[in-house]
Amino acid sequence: MADAKKAATADGGESYEGFTEAETAAMKDRAKEIKKNRRGGPKTDPVAELLEKIAEMPESDRTIAGRLHTLITEAAPELSPRLWYGMPAYAAGAKNGKGGKIVCFVQAADKFGSRYLTLGFNDAAHLDDGTMWPTAFAVADLTPAHEKTVTELVKKAMS
Repeated sequence: MADAKKAATADGGESYEGFTEAETAAMKDRAKEIKKNRRGGPKTDPVAELLEKIAEMPESDRTIAGRLHTLITEAAPELSPRLWYGMPAYAAGAKNGKGGKIVCFVQAADKFGSRYLTLGFNDAAHLDDGTMWPTAFAVADLTPAHEKTVTELVKKAMS
């Protein structure tokens, strides 16, 4: 949150007011996505938009995000690729009880100033394992073992 507005607190420390530029941009992206889906005009191709977003990423993220896209769509072809807050995301259909909710998403490292790309899962994903389980994974590289893990996670998320 380095670019957030800062204000002094009563004890002399700092607190953050408002949203960072990256957070504001993500909210604007989401507002555009909602407006686009509500309009009665010509529909855009959500897969093409998602692939375009991946193509805009820096090379290291682009390579990983492209491979994740392939792995996710092969593991769960029932997921609908689309943009969500300006990020590649994969939504479940109403048929499987998830009602169009985002199951997983890919967040480029530069989206919020992170040092790595993230593969995240929302609460619609059935990854529950006891009382604590991971819902986001830093992805610095995709080895065959990592690809197998991603495929298993996506399949479990849809179970």
